[in-house]
Amino acid sequence: HRDPVKMAMAAASSWRLFGYECAVVPYDMCVEAEALGCVMNAYEDVNQLLYPTIKEKIIHSPDEMESVTIPGDLPERGRFPVVLEAIRLLKREVGEEVAIGSWFLGPFTLAGQLMDLNDLFKLSSKNPAKVGALLDTLTGVILTMAERYRAAGADYITIREMGAPSEVLSPRTFRQVIQPYLKKVFNALPSPKILHICGDTNLIIGAMNECGADALSVETKNDLRRSREAIGSGPLLFGHVDAYNVLANGRPQDVERAVLASMEGGVDAVWPGCDIWPTAPLENLRTMVDTVRRYGAEKWTRKS
Repeated sequence: HRDPVKMAMAAASSWRLFGYECAVVPYDMCVEAEALGCVMNAYEDVNQLLYPTIKEKIIHSPDEMESVTIPGDLPERGRFPVVLEAIRLLKREVGEEVAIGSWFLGPFTLAGQLMDLNDLFKLSSKNPAKVGALLDTLTGVILTMAERYRAAGADYITIREMGAPSEVLSPRTFRQVIQPYLKKVFNALPSPKILHICGDTNLIIGAMNECGADALSVETKNDLRRSREAIGSGPLLFGHVDAYNVLANGRPQDVERAVLASMEGGVDAVWPGCDIWPTAPLENLRTMVDTVRRYGAEKWTRKS
């Protein structure tokens, strides 16, 4: 997580070892929050493979939400320089073979890294204007660094607003509090640009489609056929292989079934529904790619 060479080598291995047609960095959700002053726990003293998390937040009360600003030296803060160098290395090493991708947390999910998530949920209903002011600032953070990532060599950017599924926020809250800032992000980002939201997004898939992304990425809980009916045949839909229960803990035949279900359900690209757990068996990762190559021409319902 702190070494750009190792980060780039690991990302390139997804293509070299398994055939994934992309190389994506970074690997954790803490880069933006760390650059804004939060403290990351990399779990370097444990034997398990764990993604880093934020252990010290910078907002401890609603009054402190207004203190968050965009640092003038943002590109030099935290691990942003590491990610930028990793993107440059990837572009040089495999950029002629596969797409180089990078991503940011959406404004709302990033806010949940800076402050207690339950407080953020409550304030989204009680004081949406206060939340909106913070999200506007964080939108600036995302756009500032997205420009740097693209200049370093990223071919596409994904915005991962995983803290906003319908299980935790109402569709009304999504439209009133979260959607305006996603629209602001996507209106400014160059294409290709992708919006990902975890969980059940069937109730907000139409609102997601209004945000301005070139493609929507959805998780296993999403009903692909309902989503396709809601957004029509035009928009691109990515997903929705179960990253944990299938890719990490399933058998190769489970992976094959999940990939076929995604293709037959109407996705335009087979993507994991969320982060692939580090302990996923290598054979499962190969099976995901092999299944697409073996059955794509026959099973893919989106052949245009």
